[in-house]
Amino acid sequence: MSISFKPLFELLITEKMTSDPELLDYLPQNTRIGLQKADQKWTALKQGDIPIPQVIKPKKKPLETIDWDVVISGGTLGILLATALQQRGWKVAIIERGKLRGRDQEWNISRSELEVFCELDLLSEGELESAIATQYNPGRVSFYEGQEIWVENVLNIGVDPVFLLETLKQKFLAANGQLLEETAFQNATIHSNGVEIQTDNQTLTTRLLIDAMGNFSPIAAQARNGEKPEGVCLVVGSCAEGYPENKTGDLIASFTPIENQCQYFWEAFPARDGRTTYLFTYLDAHPDRFSLEFFMAEYLRLLPQYQGVNLSELDFKRFLFGFFPSYRQSPLRVPWNRLLPVGDSSGAQSPVSFGGFGSMVRHLKRLTVGIEAALKTDSLSREDLALLQPYQPNISVTWLFQRTMSVECDRAVPPNQINDLMNGVFAVMEDLGDEVLKPFLQDVIQFGPLAKTLPRVDPKLVLPILPQVGIPLLLDWLKHYLSLGIYSGLYPVGKGLDAIASTLPSKQQYYYHRWLEAWKYGAGYDYK
Repeated sequence: MSISFKPLFELLITEKMTSDPELLDYLPQNTRIGLQKADQKWTALKQGDIPIPQVIKPKKKPLETIDWDVVISGGTLGILLATALQQRGWKVAIIERGKLRGRDQEWNISRSELEVFCELDLLSEGELESAIATQYNPGRVSFYEGQEIWVENVLNIGVDPVFLLETLKQKFLAANGQLLEETAFQNATIHSNGVEIQTDNQTLTTRLLIDAMGNFSPIAAQARNGEKPEGVCLVVGSCAEGYPENKTGDLIASFTPIENQCQYFWEAFPARDGRTTYLFTYLDAHPDRFSLEFFMAEYLRLLPQYQGVNLSELDFKRFLFGFFPSYRQSPLRVPWNRLLPVGDSSGAQSPVSFGGFGSMVRHLKRLTVGIEAALKTDSLSREDLALLQPYQPNISVTWLFQRTMSVECDRAVPPNQINDLMNGVFAVMEDLGDEVLKPFLQDVIQFGPLAKTLPRVDPKLVLPILPQVGIPLLLDWLKHYLSLGIYSGLYPVGKGLDAIASTLPSKQQYYYHRWLEAWKYGAGYDYK
């Protein structure tokens, strides 16, 4: 028998979910307008008012002419893949709704992950160094009423998106790639031999269409057919000057118990023009969840306590906000040939991360090599391309972690339940050493470290979360956990068959290498 806490929740909403509207006066008018527009999308998502675009349709008749090997819709992160493919000799075009320009806010990443830019000849060593705007050490992990943990060289590099994207853009153009800026994707028709793409001002034909339009891609929305996300990460933050001198960062921190049926988490990084701080939380898309405006007010209310500074002392350079939906059935399986979603469009990012740049960089080499192989062998059916966005058990197991860091709207839980659990888990990982702790902090889950950690976590911390998690999700997690172990064993075995695989026909080699990569990345063996 279940007990409903709905009246209690309604009382909490009435008494606690109020904020000082004057706090939002710190936001410039254009930021307020942008925040309100984002809230409209967030409200529609919570209410299940999810439009289903009809932008993709199939047609059996073949195209008479095909102009491009690859067209990528969405240039902000699509330029990474486009430049890599264009420099390898493929004819690539990019469709970008606005100007292809990086944002002013740095992208934080670990240095080892940036090596792929040199491996793919996208950047020279000198250009890579110029792309790095900030560096710091160490980074902190800290939860309310727990011990601080400090680590080196994790998400401690701030990449300048403006420099990075402009450099790649110029290399793409120099290699004869075509960039169509201020050109919006409208729809596409999938033919038997190619794709016809209609923008707002012209038509393009290509062998392969890559969707890099992000979480709110109309192509992904059509493929999901109105599906509501099971999880959401809400994020607000800012970059400002005026903080006390601090050259360290926070990878994840909390200093409050559960409030408003959410656990508030924080991040902080030194930035080129000040210090960047984020407030984020994991929740579902229940209609009663608070707005982004409310969350921004909470951020401004708590920021002085978090950073030891008065708001009046800060010179805000910019504010940041957004929400990142995640789906348990990921990566996205599209029902069309010759169409490949990448990055956040594919839903392949971990539900406990923000996705975006870090996720794209992690898979950049795999995708570049795989797409080239697909083009060479004409492996462009939906079944062939699905191998480029394979099931990854090390991502699927993180659904349980996301659930344990969130609270259902109508469930009463002890105020320190999440902090106590996080303190317990991270204490075990710190004791086990960097080979366990560092991959986890970089969102790479591996079977061995996980198998070492779980048995050592105090059962008193785990048992209270079981009613919230539920038996079905726990059993589903166990399936992914066992798959993680299987993938960890399959990759070394499969790798040992390289010599035999090299004698196979090209089509079979394509399948062998895609499965090998699925095992490698799905087991976290890509971690450097």
